[in-house]
Amino acid sequence: MFQSLWRSFRHAFRGLKTVFKTEKTFRIQVVIAFLVLLLAWQRQLDIKSWLILIVTIALILSLEIVNSALERLVDILAPRTHAFAKEIKDLAAATVLLASIFALIIGALIFL
Repeated sequence: MFQSLWRSFRHAFRGLKTVFKTEKTFRIQVVIAFLVLLLAWQRQLDIKSWLILIVTIALILSLEIVNSALERLVDILAPRTHAFAKEIKDLAAATVLLASIFALIIGALIFL
């Protein structure tokens, strides 16, 4: 039981390593998240604000990983052979963009 659980964790950490090494946007988002958390610590935010920030950061980083996975999947299944391939990639990227815009609004409301 613990072996299969450990194997699952190894796969997940390998995925994090892959996205960190291959996706510039993910690295930028990690740096921004770190800066936001430093600012939250410096401002001594209340626990509710911390929770909102952490959930928002987790959402953005998770969506970026899903976006990267979808892009790779589309490249395998329909590499430039179908009109929807580009559209699927654009829609996945739009998801991250939309969540990032709302994360910016959330951050502005908390810090300002």
